[in-house]
Amino acid sequence: MSPQSHLRPDQREIVTPEGLTLRLTLAGRSARLGALAVDLACIGAILLGAVLALVYTQSGLGQWTKRPDARHAAQFLFILWTALMFLLRNGWFLIFELGPRGATPGKRMLGLRIAARDGARLTTEMVLARNLLRDIEIFLPMIAVFSALGSSMAGGPSAGMVNWAAAGWFLLFALFPLFNRDRLRAGDMIAGTWVVEAPRARLEQALSAKPDAHEAPPDYAFGPAELAVYGEYELQTLERVLREGHHDAMEAVAHAICAKIGWNAPQGEEVRRFLDAYYTALRARLEQGLRFGRRKMDKFDGAGR
Repeated sequence: MSPQSHLRPDQREIVTPEGLTLRLTLAGRSARLGALAVDLACIGAILLGAVLALVYTQSGLGQWTKRPDARHAAQFLFILWTALMFLLRNGWFLIFELGPRGATPGKRMLGLRIAARDGARLTTEMVLARNLLRDIEIFLPMIAVFSALGSSMAGGPSAGMVNWAAAGWFLLFALFPLFNRDRLRAGDMIAGTWVVEAPRARLEQALSAKPDAHEAPPDYAFGPAELAVYGEYELQTLERVLREGHHDAMEAVAHAICAKIGWNAPQGEEVRRFLDAYYTALRARLEQGLRFGRRKMDKFDGAGR
């Protein structure tokens, strides 16, 4: 039997570098299309506002039309418009997906985000790779279809045949998520990412604040150097492991932590006590850092911010 045969068709299991098994639900095709529509609507609204602002500015130049530099001013406004359109088309998805949520406003509204298929954290290279193909997958098909429609209406069916052929070729890329079980875009295949559901969930009470939380024994006292090796991402991973309570996963995480800080790994019942103690101490240190304006996102964030 396949190790993932118990999963729904839209679910996948991945193993993170920390040894934690996560179950993810792939985003539906309709949800992804809806998120894209929201993002394109936001981009269109910004461009419309820019057009109105530039038209207003251009109208203000009317009294200067007899000046020789009026034409240069109009050309400069057109350059501004072109630069804004280029930045929005290429930067909108890139900037938001590089953020901590890994999602554009459209994806956040639909409860989606991008994730690495190997279970690791998203990297800049992954986000860049998946967005480099966006022109071929989205914008060029749109331009090709509109061009084909315009050519057919202006010069008859034969005039638009070349444009329709180009549109069909580009639509193969646009419709790529329909032809694979993981619903991957061509950019996702190259970048090693996929789009998954990320529903909003109410934060649970901190484990260290629960009445029945395990108290750290006296011999589990961690120094600043031992707590400085991890950040918020690792704290969240540790909390997830503690909530699920699987002994094998807790033992694997405890061994990884001890190897990192130079301690002997606990055994048996001490595994849970050790992890509870480390979780409490690490959470307290990170919260103290936030109060002083220092934030450590993960183990790779050396200086914090």
